Amino acid sequence: MTSLEKLASIASATISRSAAVVDFVEVDALGPLGGQIRSLLRRRNGFYAFESALHVFPATSSGKEITLRQWNSSTLWRSEYGELAEGALFFAEDAFGNQFCVHEGSVCTFDAETGELNVLADDLEKWASRVLAEYRVLTGYPLLHEWQEKNGALPVGRRLMPKVPFVLGGDYSLANLYSLAAVSAMRSRGNLARQLKGLPDGAQVEFRVID
Repeated sequence: MTSLEKLASIASATISRSAAVVDFVEVDALGPLGGQIRSLLRRRNGFYAFESALHVFPATSSGKEITLRQWNSSTLWRSEYGELAEGALFFAEDAFGNQFCVHEGSVCTFDAETGELNVLADDLEKWASRVLAEYRVLTGYPLLHEWQEKNGALPVGRRLMPKVPFVLGGDYSLANLYSLAAVSAMRSRGNLARQLKGLPDGAQVEFRVID
């Protein structure tokens, strides 16, 4: 069993029962990695894993679920990040809305609060292997598990948002977390990330939630 097959085997049922059709130009431009994303979504058209800490966007959907194409639209939340989000295709997210993306031929993490990209793997199989081995860190599972034990299941389309951003000294604790619509969370932190870019330590920034 490959790592991708193992990840799919422990994940939720497919988000969408419709046939996965990943046919937009951003995926076409990814070369082999684009083909791997297509194969993953044909196998399981979007899914959740680790009690919803990992969310892989579906190619097609209905109801409240956002599709891969919609999530990568320049008008949804990416514009708040400006050039920080350029050239990336975002295909999955962790409990806090930090993104997994393809950028310049690698699978990377994208810090939602700073817009920082870090290479995680050079293909989706190795990405899945890393996620399986390091899911507690890479998906935010422990805190989401705690939060859901207290508050119930995290609703579709929402992620955990820190009241005080982690990058500004906020604690990784239940007291500092609440549920927010994923799009609003990304818009708010994109605005923060652009303010933080190039600022010296100790500089003042304004953090506000953007609907």
